[in-house]
Amino acid sequence: MLDLPRFTAAAVQAAPVYLDPAATVDKAVALIQEAARHGAGLVVFPEVFVPGYPYWNWTMTPVQGSPWYERLYRAAVDVPGPYVDTLRAAARQAGVVLVIGVNERGRHSLGVLYNTLLVIGSDGELLGVHRKLVPTWAEKLTWTPGDGSSLRVHRTAVGPLGALACGENTNTLARFTLLAQGELVHAASYIALPVAPEDYDMAEAIALRAAAHCFEGKLFTVVSCSTISPEMVDLIAGEDQQVRKQLARPRNALSGIFGPDGRAVTESLVDEEGIVYAEIDLGRCVQPKQIHDIVGHYNRFDVFQLHVNDRPLRPLVLPEEEA
Repeated sequence: MLDLPRFTAAAVQAAPVYLDPAATVDKAVALIQEAARHGAGLVVFPEVFVPGYPYWNWTMTPVQGSPWYERLYRAAVDVPGPYVDTLRAAARQAGVVLVIGVNERGRHSLGVLYNTLLVIGSDGELLGVHRKLVPTWAEKLTWTPGDGSSLRVHRTAVGPLGALACGENTNTLARFTLLAQGELVHAASYIALPVAPEDYDMAEAIALRAAAHCFEGKLFTVVSCSTISPEMVDLIAGEDQQVRKQLARPRNALSGIFGPDGRAVTESLVDEEGIVYAEIDLGRCVQPKQIHDIVGHYNRFDVFQLHVNDRPLRPLVLPEEEA
């Protein structure tokens, strides 16, 4: 008899302690513990939560923003490393599956930073290190693209789980790659984006993407988005009133949990800090799959084929490594 997991999911909506990795990891640990006390088996954090998002790419010229890049690089996370060890220990002690975004420092170059999602099992094992495939728009000034090796669905205590960062959730082929590996739980991590064009509603865009992936794939999506704290506004904007007004724009963040019919399982959280909880029963994915399974009977694999290069890309291959 097939026994599909049932569990409580927690979507964290919070601001980092900006550019302070130690304090941000401490805040993450406290939020993990809080979620566990509420019975959560899965806890999802925002994109690059540790130690924050490079908003200066949107509010400054590249020359003005360069010193900020150095600050972020110095405050970034080594994978593996002590901050990852702390997060692994927190997940193990709380007994939760954890997805959290970090700025990962490149080991071979001072010019390499990755937008990385860590997937950690309830036993503390580091299951996945997914580097965002394509930094979005102004983000290209900061992050190096990842590769296809991390487009993986992980077998966890809460079921087969995949994760994508922000704009990747618009990438149809990246999403299909996860669905075709049997994904039933999707973690979608975002940042608050008050710096978007004036006609762009970030909260609506997040909800639309989550609904689309759920409805197409007949699965659950846990969406976690960051917020912008007053301390962040002071640091980023200083006395620039136009930037201060921009960073205070409403509807720039949404966190929530969506089901296999594309609808929100519970009320989503917009702009404010907090944790959204919902009960997930993966058994709810079965009957919708019978109707419309785009990675099964509702496809034509004799007509369509997706080829994924899942080899890790490296800047250097030494002769002895090829032997």
